[in-house]
Amino acid sequence: MRTTRSSLLLGCVLLCSASLLYLGMSGVECPPKSHRHRWMELNLGSAGQNLSLAEHFPEDTPLIFIGGFPRSGTTLMRVMLDAHNAVRCGEETRVIPRLLAMRATWSRSVKERIRLDEAGVTDQVLDSAVRAFLLEVIVGHGEPAPRLCNKDPFALKSLSYLSHIFPKAKFVLMLRDGRAAVHSMISRKVTISGFDLTSYRDCLTKWSSAVETMFNQCRAAGEDRCLPVRYEQLVLRPEQEMRKLLHFLELQWDPSVLHHEELIGKAGGVSLSKVERSTDQVMKPVNTEALSKWVGYIPSDVMSDMAEIAPMLSRLGYDPRANPPDYTRPEPVMSLFNFSRVRPTH
Repeated sequence: MRTTRSSLLLGCVLLCSASLLYLGMSGVECPPKSHRHRWMELNLGSAGQNLSLAEHFPEDTPLIFIGGFPRSGTTLMRVMLDAHNAVRCGEETRVIPRLLAMRATWSRSVKERIRLDEAGVTDQVLDSAVRAFLLEVIVGHGEPAPRLCNKDPFALKSLSYLSHIFPKAKFVLMLRDGRAAVHSMISRKVTISGFDLTSYRDCLTKWSSAVETMFNQCRAAGEDRCLPVRYEQLVLRPEQEMRKLLHFLELQWDPSVLHHEELIGKAGGVSLSKVERSTDQVMKPVNTEALSKWVGYIPSDVMSDMAEIAPMLSRLGYDPRANPPDYTRPEPVMSLFNFSRVRPTH
């Protein structure tokens, strides 16, 4: 009886061992590698696997940042770049502009800066931490690619700071007629903190202020670091504008950028978020449908005061009196850096 039990026990042990060996060889998979790990393999091979992300991805890596006022074509720009075989932008992270705003708050408060310095948390420490956070998010939230970019519209309110912590980064500032951007925001109920969506006057005033902040920083960064791109020209002349952009970014021409809609949802192509408001629009090919949708919706009293309400319209070359403007006669985009040469488009 004891011999029988021993044989049964031995048989069970052998059967379990064989099963585990079989599963280990054929059925059990390792956890999937993170996007960050896959980026390191793509760009660096197996060398230096124990190095930190900052060492793999140094501060002088040429990141691309796309920004501008919401509803100004930032999503269209990023999906067109996502179609490029060497670029990955991906969806909005949402956390990046919030962290940058927090960092700016610390810098503006004299009392807070003194407290941080006394605690040994210097600007250098903070900058290093912010840089590491941004890199972790940008590298980790999407598929790996040779050139990585981030699209969070209001991140460019901190363009000067980003250019400081990433000295080789380049910036694409999307500009659009504020009347169109604000109408789109109001009609689609795009909530932005501090904006009264029941008032075109309030929204246009704040549009002008926000765009001025970003544009002035773009101008200060210089034309080799920041390129302003008009939404209207992007949809009217997509190939011409994308060739300028890719030259600015030092990227080879890729005709796929003109057909982003063909790459949506495909591996290495364009991924879309279900919760971003522009997703339904960028699923279509580049088109001019939205150019003049705002005409007839802005109250007459606001239209009559437009030059005073939104002075950035004139500074960017839009005619505040035209209803609608003729978008087919643009100023050269780089002339935007020289305000004395900017003239309203009639």
